[in-house]
Amino acid sequence: MFYTYILKSLKDGKQYTGLTRDLRKRFLQHNNGESTYTKGHGPFKLIYYEACLDEDDARSRELYLKSGMGKRYVKNRLKRFLSLTG
Repeated sequence: MFYTYILKSLKDGKQYTGLTRDLRKRFLQHNNGESTYTKGHGPFKLIYYEACLDEDDARSRELYLKSGMGKRYVKNRLKRFLSLTG
């Protein structure tokens, strides 16, 4: 399985979208400051993920979720959750 995921920084509220084969390990790496792009922005909360059987499908989803339409999709999908967490 390949996972496309979205993290929300509890420090600055920013969201980060990524792709991994091992979601638990990657989440720990982000929270331990072992990721270049998110270092210094943790701790993080995992707010969304999707599982794909194929890496190309997961990469396509990652690119979509990073686009304007994808961000709107996630916002609408998580509307209640995001309003509760600010």
